[in-house]
Amino acid sequence: MEALSPQTLFTGQQIVWLPECASTNSEAQALIVKNSATDGCTVITDKQTAGRGQRGNRWEASPGENLTLSVIWQPTFLAPTDQFQLSQAVALGVLDWARSLLGPDAALRLKWPNDIYYGTQKLGGILIENTISGSKIQYSVVGIGINVNQREFGMPTATSLAWLTGRAYPLKTLIARLLECLERRYLMLRAGRVAALRFEYLQALYRYQETHAYEVDGQPVQGQIVGVDETGRLVVQIERELRSFSLQEIKYIHT
Repeated sequence: MEALSPQTLFTGQQIVWLPECASTNSEAQALIVKNSATDGCTVITDKQTAGRGQRGNRWEASPGENLTLSVIWQPTFLAPTDQFQLSQAVALGVLDWARSLLGPDAALRLKWPNDIYYGTQKLGGILIENTISGSKIQYSVVGIGINVNQREFGMPTATSLAWLTGRAYPLKTLIARLLECLERRYLMLRAGRVAALRFEYLQALYRYQETHAYEVDGQPVQGQIVGVDETGRLVVQIERELRSFSLQEIKYIHT
């Protein structure tokens, strides 16, 4: 990975490549503690043995076949209450990257809060862990896992670029492009273009303004996603009531 040279200002200009590690997010956190990570430092591994996903799930990926990395940023311009703005920017950066490979395919969507889907199958996931200091976010560790060349999965809800296109991809080239896409969206956020990011996020949101089945409090309901509030909660219209949900409070039902 020494030859990796993304065309960026700072994202990925410091690369830490590990043949194997438990979690790139954990390794990134350790670099922060040791004060040895610059803004934009990126930790990359071929094999992650204990990757973390949303809801405390594990992220499974075959060694050497996929993108598994964590970017360290210092978004001190963001208040802790604005954390979801970063989630939107990162998700859109990953979506831009996917569109650069698959084209403007309508099946490419962002599933709240920040997974990337193709149709009803998961192509990649994002886990952001923020360190708060006073009234600002001191550090963000942006963990990203994307299925690229893997063909076999333990669950039918997963897919990969190779599955979708029938070809294999050079990972090094894809990483550089991903870091460029991420930085572009991060710079939009840093420049205060929050409304534009929010609009694009909603336009790309999986099931946005469509009626679908969900599970709330153990009960099946019919609802329509109408937005995301300022704190990142999903806003769903159920019957005539608008309700807001955090990650653990609503479950998608796929029929």
